Amino acid sequence: MAKETKKTTVTTTKKAAEKKKATTTKKATTTKKATTTKKATDTKKAATTKKATETKKAATTKKATETKKAAETKKATAAKRVAETKKTQAATKTATAKQKGQEKKKTPEPTDISIEEKLMALFELQSCDSEIDKIKILRGELPLEVQDLEDEIAGLETRVNNFNDEVNSLETAVLNKKNEIKSAEILIKKYEEQQMNVRNNREFDSLSKEIEFQTLEIELCEKRIREFTVQLKEKNEVIAESKSVLEDRNGDLDNKKSELDEIIADTKKEEELLVNKLNGIKTKIDPRLLTAYQRIRMNARNGLAVVTVQRDACGGCFNKIPPQRQLDIKSRKKIIVCEYCGRILVDDDITQDVAV
Repeated sequence: MAKETKKTTVTTTKKAAEKKKATTTKKATTTKKATTTKKATDTKKAATTKKATETKKAATTKKATETKKAAETKKATAAKRVAETKKTQAATKTATAKQKGQEKKKTPEPTDISIEEKLMALFELQSCDSEIDKIKILRGELPLEVQDLEDEIAGLETRVNNFNDEVNSLETAVLNKKNEIKSAEILIKKYEEQQMNVRNNREFDSLSKEIEFQTLEIELCEKRIREFTVQLKEKNEVIAESKSVLEDRNGDLDNKKSELDEIIADTKKEEELLVNKLNGIKTKIDPRLLTAYQRIRMNARNGLAVVTVQRDACGGCFNKIPPQRQLDIKSRKKIIVCEYCGRILVDDDITQDVAV
């Protein structure tokens, strides 16, 4: 019995040891499997992350390269355009300079003449301008009067044309109203004939209303015709008055034009000679000096830009000129202007030199 018990105990112990061993082995296997799975997952995850990072990096690098390439291309295109523009501008500038040089060679500026010659040319220019001004003064206000009459006649003609259009529209309106009256009379006659063949009072009343309406239409048309007739009468009176004024103005215009033509015919040859002489003198004067002369002449009341020294005073504003400045003017070494009015001053002896 003890022997069997001992045997049973050994067997139980053995079974427990095997069971424990199996459990331990199973646990170790499970742990090893879990570790392996975890390692594989981590490796796979790391590989995927690495691959994604590399892909993203490659995409970023590619995009940056493309952007850089596009920027370089754009920059190169812009630089090429700028170079072409500069080249075109340089070519245009060269052509312009060449053309200017040729023009300059063809028409050299009169800068080689002395100050004395410039002063004499300016005085001659002023003399010609003064003579032309005298010729224009002879015409008086005739050119302005002719212009005013022409403007007035144009206004009267426009007014007459507008009134004629209004008269035509009123006559058309009167004619339309007369046609409406005829149509209404025809309808009234028709309704009266229909009244003779009515079947009941209702039809008779309806036709009576229609006849009454057409009668009112006729009265309204007659009223409108009377109004239009009054307006036509007024318009025709205004047209007749305007035509009378227009005829008078045309007569005045013809008279003024004939007077102006006579004056122009008398002075035409003289004026043409002066203008030709004026143009010849202008070619001798420096453009800047000519511009200054014209500006002074425009600002002066009497049109004098070049004046002589008379009785120790300016011939334009009559202010006293100091003796030293008079000596400078007589020497003709430089162009001197009046410090009060800005006119160009020349000595009185220049008139004799120009005449010679």
